[in-house]
Amino acid sequence: ASALVGQAFAPMGMEHQQRFVRHVEPGCPYRQDDVMAPEQAVSTGTTIMAVEFDGGVVMGADSRTSTGNYVANRASRKISKVHDRIFVCRCGSAADTQALTGFVMNYLGQHAVELGKLPTVNTAASLFKMLAYQNKDRLMAGLIVAGWDEKRGGQVYSIPLGGSVVRVPYACDGSGSGYISGLIDATYKPGMTESECVEFVTKVASAFVVPSCVALCTASSVFKGQMAVCCPR
Repeated sequence: ASALVGQAFAPMGMEHQQRFVRHVEPGCPYRQDDVMAPEQAVSTGTTIMAVEFDGGVVMGADSRTSTGNYVANRASRKISKVHDRIFVCRCGSAADTQALTGFVMNYLGQHAVELGKLPTVNTAASLFKMLAYQNKDRLMAGLIVAGWDEKRGGQVYSIPLGGSVVRVPYACDGSGSGYISGLIDATYKPGMTESECVEFVTKVASAFVVPSCVALCTASSVFKGQMAVCCPR
């Protein structure tokens, strides 16, 4: 035991002789030189958002899950894949939103088998709305459902606390969304292209929330990181 302690710590009054070994898991969105640095306290809160473009949607989110002022997980996934071309951004209680997502994935999968084709984004949003509204007194779940289907193209549905559902050209939610609502109003413009939407979401989501993870997703079931770009490719 004394030999093990001696490897990690030097005697009092002397500098450390050997530093801890830093381990970075494959796919971790953080630099290798900051994994031993302490995480700062929560300052802004969860920020999730989605925006439509002609032919698909772009979604973004921060990656920190907090317990009060303590950051319990700084590399969490707040964008979940519900079906091949449908995704959901989650805020509020992590347990509640994960449970809702699991139920909808199950029901939507059965629905797709019965249809014999891909379900619509509106159907997924309606399922989330139904479960959220019927349990509104027990859940704390804010959701943004977005995706692409052949009937209506790219769509974004906002489902705030309480279980209502509204289709919108763009949506932003979470306890940190108030910090960036002005920036969204100032920089959003209708009819943006895919590249403009990616730049818009990256700029807005990373303006006050650090760190944010960025990667790409297409409708061919590729999903990485904390940004999703869903369009029929």
